[in-house]
Amino acid sequence: MIIGGMTTPTPLSGALRLTDWGVIRAQGADAASFLHGQLTQDMSSLREGTARLAGFCSAKGRLQASFVVWRADADTLLLACSADLLAPTLKRLSMFVLRAKCKLSDASADWPLYGLVGAEAQAWLGDSAPSQPWATAAAGAGVAIRLPDAQGQPRWLLAQPADAAAPALPALAPGDWQWLEVQSGLARISAATVEQFLPQMVNFEVVGGVNFQKGCYPGQEVVARSQYRGTIKRRTMLFDSDAPLAVGQEVFHSDDPGQPAGLVALAAPRPGGGASALVEIKLSALESGSLHAGAADGPVLRRAALPYAIPVDQG
Repeated sequence: MIIGGMTTPTPLSGALRLTDWGVIRAQGADAASFLHGQLTQDMSSLREGTARLAGFCSAKGRLQASFVVWRADADTLLLACSADLLAPTLKRLSMFVLRAKCKLSDASADWPLYGLVGAEAQAWLGDSAPSQPWATAAAGAGVAIRLPDAQGQPRWLLAQPADAAAPALPALAPGDWQWLEVQSGLARISAATVEQFLPQMVNFEVVGGVNFQKGCYPGQEVVARSQYRGTIKRRTMLFDSDAPLAVGQEVFHSDDPGQPAGLVALAAPRPGGGASALVEIKLSALESGSLHAGAADGPVLRRAALPYAIPVDQG
């Protein structure tokens, strides 16, 4: 496979312990209804066998965290998020529990997460391996969540009890998993990007992370107004570079060196050299000139194709 002029391993396959992810447990009779009132996604209708992408916004509509959420049992939901945001997010969410019958806790030690990729992972999961994005299925004593494919390669998020053996699969290099995460077009919020983006700026409503029919949640009015008044002037696009890129790094346009035109939302080393990144960028900056990482004379960013379409009137 040739990506951006570089040869990449084909196919990628194996498993990786995701130490940069953590898990929040929401447990109790009101767990789903509580989260429904806090997140951008419909949690009340979430059933076993499915997972959903969701965001947790500030009152100004800016994403404070993003989650992959699934139901462990009738009264328990699990939320996978960036490990560097788990403690502050748990604290913020707990402030709103009040009288709800919902206990929030850090379940990372109880439910370690693995990233699984490729045909060998599918064979290891067996015939019950979920085949559609956001479907879940039992995997031993744990659960496997099908994530959107990246570069045509199937991916799963595996959560299993701490005392379960690690998947009997070849070790996947961290950089390879991170690169596929970037290629999937799903921007995971981390400490470097807290409160930097409205959901639409990272394409959350395009990839199913926002439900506009559900009730209120923090920042809902701002998010809805941006959607329906046509004020989406920034989007997240996929770029390649010959130089390393970092989450939170500013991006500059050649014609406007004095102020940043965008921000790196997610980045990873590219197999074969260089880097790939999801960059939140002013749509006007895509019309002409060139984009550079770190400074107006920094490494050039080359736009690549996202795996999904952005609405034509917005990018």
